[in-house]
Amino acid sequence: MEVNRINMQSDNRDPDRPAHPGIFLTREAGKSDHQPAGRSVDFPVSVVLPAGGTGERTGLQTPKQFCSFLGRPLISYTIQAFERVSWIQSIVVVVAKESMDLMMDIAQRFQHGKVRAVPGGSTRHRSICNGVLALGEGEEGRPKVVIIHDAVRPFVEEDFLYKIVMAAKEQGAAGAIRPLVSTVIATTSEGYLDHSLERAKYRASEMPQGFTYDVIHQAYQRCSESDFEFGTECLHLALQYCGTNAKLIQGPPTLWKVTYKRDLAAAESIIKETLSRSACVVTGGSAEAVTLAGALQKAFGALNMELDLIPDLMGENAKYLLTGSNFIQVSVSHSCLSEVEAILTDLEAANRALLHPLVVICVYLSGSDELSVSGRVAEPATIMDLASAAKLRNILLYGIQLHQSKDAERWEKSVLRAAEITSALIRERSPALVGQLLQA
Repeated sequence: MEVNRINMQSDNRDPDRPAHPGIFLTREAGKSDHQPAGRSVDFPVSVVLPAGGTGERTGLQTPKQFCSFLGRPLISYTIQAFERVSWIQSIVVVVAKESMDLMMDIAQRFQHGKVRAVPGGSTRHRSICNGVLALGEGEEGRPKVVIIHDAVRPFVEEDFLYKIVMAAKEQGAAGAIRPLVSTVIATTSEGYLDHSLERAKYRASEMPQGFTYDVIHQAYQRCSESDFEFGTECLHLALQYCGTNAKLIQGPPTLWKVTYKRDLAAAESIIKETLSRSACVVTGGSAEAVTLAGALQKAFGALNMELDLIPDLMGENAKYLLTGSNFIQVSVSHSCLSEVEAILTDLEAANRALLHPLVVICVYLSGSDELSVSGRVAEPATIMDLASAAKLRNILLYGIQLHQSKDAERWEKSVLRAAEITSALIRERSPALVGQLLQA
């Protein structure tokens, strides 16, 4: 087989309405430090992501798994959700043959080091089978457990993956389920009601699903051509051809699937909200900057946003270069943009595989309208040039000028205004405002 190597509990919410994924996307790919307390996985686990669909229901020319938001294709977010789990050793992405080059480019561009791309088949089961067979040919050897997950379900959490994997190891197969919200009915050929099912007895089958490698491999070796052509449920194959009765685990509402065009907008909104919850404020250590940062921190509290105040990005604080999504440089001198240049240099040296655009904002306190870069007065074009260079590295740079005032009430309003502008820039991540010096 041709293989290419490439270097979220039940509640009453409407499952058609996207649920917030909590801490999703707070860490970069390959840099997971999250491990469920007291839990470990001491056997090899791999993932198969079928991604060969055409996305007809979205009404878009581009298959939905390759549609981009925040500068990154949907499938890359899903891959990252698995790559950040330290005990997952490899990920096989199964795509249509005509999409192989695109998938390889995505993996290389966003540094998905655990990924292999495999050409898919003409149906879902044929594609998954190709992925399972590829795992058997991998350099790491056959995994003990295989997770099968849809490439267009980006909000999957490590804790739930752990439950699926451990149940699959014990039972041979396990899968996520969700309660049915609508009653399922059968119709006659003439379009009339035939009968309805008792909703309490049935559940919606979801992803992820987990299997021991032997069970899923054997199921595909034994299943019929009809199964390959028309089947969709992997758990059914394990039961019918291996006698393996899957353990069913109720999944969180965050397992929703991007199906329609509106779901892409919902996914983008969720990620933006997650990214806008916190920021790292660099003060440079001066007392005046610390005082201004403290005033901003108080104002941000009213906006439900948390700020971490640090003097620099050295030593222990260097961790923010790998985990932070938003950086605010606070300055009370004319060297604000020089300090921002230092942040940009540090971010470049950190060599992050950016999963979304980072935001860097210079908040400058001055009684004048002058900013400087490396000791020189900065013209608007100079600021724009700096921002344009940063944008090429997926970093969005903005400036906010805050004017000092001796009037306490006016000063408080200015600080709040600066916090509101900063929050909006972080939340919206607007390319149109990159390089602008906004007035607070």
